Amino acid sequence: MKTSIYVLALGAFGIITTEFGIVGILPTISRQFSVSIDTAGWLLSAFAITVAISSPFITSFTTKVNRKLLLCLVMSIFVLSNLISAFSTNFTTLMIARILPAILHPLFWNISIAIAFKEKGAKGVSTVMLGLSLATVFGIPLTTYAVDLFHHWQASFFISSAISLIAFIGLLLFIPSIPANHTKSTQNQLAILKSPLLWLNLISSITTLAAMFASYTYLTAFLEQVTKMDGAQISMMLLLFGGMGTLGNWLMGIALNRNVLMTARLFLILLVTVQILAYYLGGIFMPMVIIISFWGMIHTGGFLVSNIRTTQSVPHHALEFVNSLLTSSFNIGTSLGAFLGGIVSAYYGVQYVLWVSVLLLTVTFILSFVTFPKNITENEEAKQLKHVASACKHS
Repeated sequence: MKTSIYVLALGAFGIITTEFGIVGILPTISRQFSVSIDTAGWLLSAFAITVAISSPFITSFTTKVNRKLLLCLVMSIFVLSNLISAFSTNFTTLMIARILPAILHPLFWNISIAIAFKEKGAKGVSTVMLGLSLATVFGIPLTTYAVDLFHHWQASFFISSAISLIAFIGLLLFIPSIPANHTKSTQNQLAILKSPLLWLNLISSITTLAAMFASYTYLTAFLEQVTKMDGAQISMMLLLFGGMGTLGNWLMGIALNRNVLMTARLFLILLVTVQILAYYLGGIFMPMVIIISFWGMIHTGGFLVSNIRTTQSVPHHALEFVNSLLTSSFNIGTSLGAFLGGIVSAYYGVQYVLWVSVLLLTVTFILSFVTFPKNITENEEAKQLKHVASACKHS
């Protein structure tokens, strides 16, 4: 595996620690700024919505810019935004500091996933996704524990800024210059939008991520209110969740290489099972520890399942564009899940967010049985190849 792919995984580690590190300190932020837990949840939702909106546009606007330059620019903005967050004196400033990096966030994922897929296929994507898993193992628990250790919410953002700085240095030193592909045609990339299978997979990605984050966003609150864990115990649970996620990411990569569709369905069934168990046994300490282990192992695989299922049949010339749509879908799902979970948590209690996840996962499972006539998918593929040939002829 090329060093550059591992460095991209390091960048993913920094970005995910910033994006989702807020999950571990939502109750603290809620108390610090005197806002409700569902309002604090908007620190994640607003980030995700911004990413979802900006992804296709920021990708299209930067097609002629050197890819290394863009990767380094994104990471430098994450360093700066975390510092601004740490010195925020009110909730509005903190929200603005969260939104700023979200505008450029899609560039990192769209470019890094495209590079990894072109270099090593599903294995390369899995390696970059490992950065996501490691962020849940070390990054998010570390930022959560830092707040408990130093007794101040700002510690979380200082840690996130330091991680992003290390990732920036890695990108600067080990990623080679990657000039933009000036032969790309917007028309050729947009042709992929005619594929009904692509839209089905994007919708499934939205419902999958919404299900995942309807419950995960409020996991800290659940462990605090339902399982009655203290700050140190919750940090350990997040560490356990992420550690098992790393194992799950590896197992998911193996399973996806054998059968993508069956693996996707198994993932949905297992995650539904874990959510139901958490609802009924969440108030008992030891069973919840075991449930967290399996939940973490299953949860992280959702990103990889959605990514591989969506991009497996996409031509290389449209890969960055489809990744931008996938990034939007991921973040629409994340914000939708956090929003629905916040409403249910505020009106009915945090334990009921688990049923939001179960409902969305059931919808996704049903969608997995939707098929299209073979001639439709073949016609779409033929059209895509025709556009590629046309682009090559006129370049």
